[in-house]
Order: sequence, then C-alpha cells, then structure tokens
Amino acid sequence: MTGTILNTITVLIGGTLGIFFGSRLPERVRNTVVAGLGLFTAAIGIQMFLNTENPIIVLGSILVGGILGEWWRIEDHLNKLGGFLEERFAKGKSATSLTEPALSESDSRAHFMRGFLTSSLLFCVGPMTILGSIQDGLTGDYSLLAIKSVLDGFASLAFASTFGVGVLFSSLTVLVVQGGISMLASLAQSTISAAMMNEMTAAGGLLLLGIAISSLLEIKPIRVGNFLPALVLAPLIVALLAFLGIQ
Repeated sequence: MTGTILNTITVLIGGTLGIFFGSRLPERVRNTVVAGLGLFTAAIGIQMFLNTENPIIVLGSILVGGILGEWWRIEDHLNKLGGFLEERFAKGKSATSLTEPALSESDSRAHFMRGFLTSSLLFCVGPMTILGSIQDGLTGDYSLLAIKSVLDGFASLAFASTFGVGVLFSSLTVLVVQGGISMLASLAQSTISAAMMNEMTAAGGLLLLGIAISSLLEIKPIRVGNFLPALVLAPLIVALLAFLGIQ
C-alpha cells in the first residue's frame, strides 16, 4: 500500500498547486519532465525484463495475451468506459481559469464531476496502475507506483488548473482502486512462486516499455492495454510447465 499512499499524496499536492499556480507552468517544462520520465520508465521496463529465467515464456505470454486482448478489445472497452462516464456525468460548461465568471449551480456541479471523472479515469485505468499495484502488493516494491505518482502529480496540476477542486477528490479513487488491487495481490502471494513472479515481472517490464514508447515518449502508438492478459498468462505458463515436469 506504500505506493498507493504515495500516489494519493502526489495527486493532492499536484491538484492543490494546479488550482493556484498551474496556469503559470510553461508547457515546454511539462513536456520535458514527461520525456524524462519516459526515458526512466523505459529503463525500468528493460531492467524488469532482465528478471526472466526463460524469455520464451515471456514471449508466449505477450503474444497470446496480445491476441486475447485484441479479441476482447480490452483497450477499446476501457476507452469506451471513460467516454461513457464523461458523457454521462460531465456534461456542461467548463471554465478554464480561476478568473472566469462564477458558474451556476448546475454548471458548477458538472464542472466538478468532469474534473473528478477525467482525472480518476486517467489515474486508475491503465496498465501501469494494474502492474504497479500488483507488484506493490506481491513484493512490496512500489518503484512503478512511485514513477506513476510523479506522472499523476503533474497531470493533476494541469487538470486542476482547468477543472478545479474536483481533481483533488480523484485521490480517493486512486486510494480505493490501487489499494484494492494491491490487497488482492497480497492475498494471492502464497500461491505465486518465485519463478512465476519473475516471469510476470518480465512480462510487466515489456508492458512498461510499451507505455514509455507509446504514451510518454510518443514514438509509436501501442495498444498496451490489450497486452494485460500477459500478466496472468506468464505465471500460468510457469505453473503449467512445472506441472508437466518440463521446468
């Protein structure tokens, strides 16, 4: 839970700073920071991949997981969920600065909900959320969530400068969603061997590298969400091979 608590705090700090000072931060500064985080995330992903004891297992889990993800259209469904929630709850006028005229009660409520939902979806729907929370719950290693915390801190700063206080309340969503995933992972800790954890970590490293290439460095679009089944398949393949006496 350490990573989740850290992430919650950074969203609160970033959101608070965004409400008062966000509009003064140059876009080029934000872009440079995100690029630096992208390079660091790529390096962490490569380091995680090197934990593998059998790269063929990771390859198989990524390929089969990607096929399943495309078949189930995981990323499309996640995007549709975000669009549905935003359309359902966040309609209305959105002020873009603290100097705009006061909103009516209905517009103010929509403005709050738009900030809350937009930031909650960004912070809680994605491979880094799932991978980081699982790693934190299984091993206590919150390095991925620490990276995500910095990203979310800057994102909450930008969002709060536009949407206001609703962004601060998305920290509760982060606490519940990531904390819940970490707790479930910790409960499953006794059933996951070291070999299973190594291959799952290696597969997660490739997903992390995909996030860096696609979202942070913007080198090439990759539907990383569709590879999420690999995180389940990698340890299952290890368990199957062990059962068959192959490994």
